[in-house]
Amino acid sequence: MTVHHLNQLLFVCSLVLLVAVAAVRISSRSGLPSLLVYLGIGVLMGQDGIGNIHFDNAEMTQVIGYAALVVILAEGGLGTKWKEIRPALPASSVLALVGVAVSVGVTATAAHLLVGLEWRQALIIGAVVSSTDAAAVFSVLRKIPLPSRVTGTLEAESGFNDAPVVILVVSFSTVGPVEHWYVLLGEIALELVIGAAIGIAVGLLGAWGLRHVALPASGLYPIAVMAIAVTAYAAGALAHGSGFLAVYLASMVMGNAKLPHWPATRGFADGLGWIAQIGMFVLLGLLVTPHELGDDVLPALIIGLVLTMVARPLSVVLCLTPFRVPWQEQTLMSWAGLRGAVPIILATIPMVSGIEGSRRIFNIVFVLVVVYTLIQGPTLPWLARKLRLGKDAEADDLGIESAPLERLRGHLLSVGIPEGSKMHGVEVNELRLPAGAAVTLVVREGTSFVPLPTTVLRRGDELLVVATDPVRDAAERRLRAVGHGGKLADWLGTDGADTR
Repeated sequence: MTVHHLNQLLFVCSLVLLVAVAAVRISSRSGLPSLLVYLGIGVLMGQDGIGNIHFDNAEMTQVIGYAALVVILAEGGLGTKWKEIRPALPASSVLALVGVAVSVGVTATAAHLLVGLEWRQALIIGAVVSSTDAAAVFSVLRKIPLPSRVTGTLEAESGFNDAPVVILVVSFSTVGPVEHWYVLLGEIALELVIGAAIGIAVGLLGAWGLRHVALPASGLYPIAVMAIAVTAYAAGALAHGSGFLAVYLASMVMGNAKLPHWPATRGFADGLGWIAQIGMFVLLGLLVTPHELGDDVLPALIIGLVLTMVARPLSVVLCLTPFRVPWQEQTLMSWAGLRGAVPIILATIPMVSGIEGSRRIFNIVFVLVVVYTLIQGPTLPWLARKLRLGKDAEADDLGIESAPLERLRGHLLSVGIPEGSKMHGVEVNELRLPAGAAVTLVVREGTSFVPLPTTVLRRGDELLVVATDPVRDAAERRLRAVGHGGKLADWLGTDGADTR
């Protein structure tokens, strides 16, 4: 590649990113899932589109797709609230393991009996489409005010179920006979245990290091967090464990560890997540050949119908009924089994392995994902309202950013007071911060001043709070409590638990 080729590549990539960013705005207004827009951009650039770009490298697509999925799972883990998924962990774990097995069995049987695929091809399709897509679930659910148990279960499931599904697809795509089922189950269990252990260990070690080491620039913290997350994936994969489970758990541990400069880290991870989604979907759109899809539309619709109306609801009912989950929540979670780029990426595995009929498998999965994402995504908010599962909007949480002062064993807390915060109208002395913490500066309408104990705080104010290391957590809890409950937070029972 010459410099001239590099200039052309940068020009095309920048235009694609700009179009994709504009498409997010359009899709948010129309209700059309943005992933379909990105796929459409790739198709338009492909050999059947106006770009006339010929691209058929399934192996490169798989590699780039894996890398993008690592970033997406890291971003999702960083945004997962431990207090929401902790009560849902048993249910989501069963749904990610037993539920996937049920869904694979039902979908593969339908693909074999109704469509006429060979058993190996049917099992591959069943495994590929049986996991919910982390990117789709994270992007859709965080826009819908659902009960925390529903959100926590679906987010944890989408983060956990990629790992066993990847193992299944790789096993079914291996040339030669499939291992005995008990051997396969043992391999899955071992890989999940190794991945979970490495992910938690790397996450804890990384969080401890970032909280106790003062880096010279705030912009280094987001880079360090993402590097630690990728390290968890690589270490898990190299140890013959599940790298996808490792990166999700490591990111979740760090995301709930109150790291320094957290808003900047979340913004950086969110931006990387968008780039990963855009690049992944556009590449998948380039890989598909639209004029070859005609014969696979009907099989895709049949398999997708069985998956959506039979396999997914059956797996949800079997897995969640023992946990006494209400039928309304089970109904919503049955419909919220969103698919996205992950199944399409997994469909490249048999192509790389040279499995017979792998191109047809890819085409069926592509059509299935596009059609049923177009149906399920926009209708999910409507279904939530019909089932009366929405919750009242809460006051915006305080944006608290922490910077460690290593030599002084202290922290600087930057606190923004958003609209709806009940800290509006509270005097500084009514904050009742613990001994060792104090409000040292207030920035209001571009002007900064040192507050008096009687200074009344207002919406839009930015506070600089200095707290010694032993009381840092208590000061942050108190600030969040006042933000949600006002000066009477203690009397109202608001404890200031972290709401990130």
